[in-house]
Amino acid sequence: MAIGPEVRLYVRQRAYFACEYCGVSETDTGSELTIDHFHPHTKGGQDDVDNLLYCCARCNQYKADYWPAEASDSVLWNPRQESFETHFLRFADGKLYPTTATGEFTLNRLRLNRPPLIQHRLRKQRHIEETRLLEQYQHIMDLAEQLQQQQITLLEEQRLLLEQQRALLKLLLNR
Repeated sequence: MAIGPEVRLYVRQRAYFACEYCGVSETDTGSELTIDHFHPHTKGGQDDVDNLLYCCARCNQYKADYWPAEASDSVLWNPRQESFETHFLRFADGKLYPTTATGEFTLNRLRLNRPPLIQHRLRKQRHIEETRLLEQYQHIMDLAEQLQQQQITLLEEQRLLLEQQRALLKLLLNR
């Protein structure tokens, strides 16, 4: 069964237009990604939206039509049902480290530490840090502007006080 445009748009929007496995977005790739059946059609999976994931061509290719045949077979992480943090840690070097057997299997199966993905994560982290620093800089600039306004107000108050002092001194000297 073909997936209609409405369902496709829903799955894209639900995934925020990014691969639900590795995080690469449509803007990173310059095009739409693919719709993947988490439980593959060839292994009995259905077209319902709960079984559809948005993913990049590379993750889709590496996942292929994997589905555990035996209870003892490794299970692939389902990003629609469990959070990323349940199975992975993101380290400063851009690599992912598994915290569960499912995380380890998924990391290896989808090759989530392939060099371009590591570079993508590092670039994304740098962008987040730069944005955070720019926001802090803007906050500091706003505070400096407020301080400058307070100084102007204080200088005006001081000028008025000096005028009043001069007037009082004139009164006292003219007596």
